Amino acid sequence: MAKATIQMPENFLRKISTLEKRTDDIVPRVLEAGGEVMLARVKSNLRAVIGKGTKYDSRSTGTLAAALGLSDALVDREGNHNVKVGFSEPRRGARRSGGGSSNAMLANIIEHGKHGQPAKPFLKPAKSSAKNACIEAMMSKLEEELGRI
Repeated sequence: MAKATIQMPENFLRKISTLEKRTDDIVPRVLEAGGEVMLARVKSNLRAVIGKGTKYDSRSTGTLAAALGLSDALVDREGNHNVKVGFSEPRRGARRSGGGSSNAMLANIIEHGKHGQPAKPFLKPAKSSAKNACIEAMMSKLEEELGRI
C-alpha cells in the first residue's frame, strides 16, 4: 500500500496554535460583526412598519426603535458563543406602577398582530434577508483577525 506524508507549512501551524490561544478574543469580534448587520436590518424593517397602514395617525415616539440593540458576545451553558439582537428594558417613559408596556411586548404585537391590528412582521423578514450578509460580514472579520496573527 502506498503511503503519503503531507506536512503543514510552518507559518500555518504557528497561526493555528496562536488562534487557539486567542479564540476568546477573536470569536466575540466576529460574532459582533454579524450582529451589527442583523441589527441594522431589523432597525430598518422596524422603522418601515411602525405607523404604516394604521386606522389612526401614528403616535410613535421612536422609543421602541431606540431600545433596539445588540448584546455583548456571551457563552451559553453549552459553551456556544452568541450575540442577540433585542430590546432593552424597562421601556423609557413607562409607568413604574406596572401599567406600562414592555418593549418586547410591543415588538411582539407589531410582529404578530392582535385582535383588530394586523401583523407587520419585521424580525422574521430581517432574519431571512440578512442571513447571507451576516455570514459574509463574519467571514470577512475572521479573515481580518487571522491576518493580524
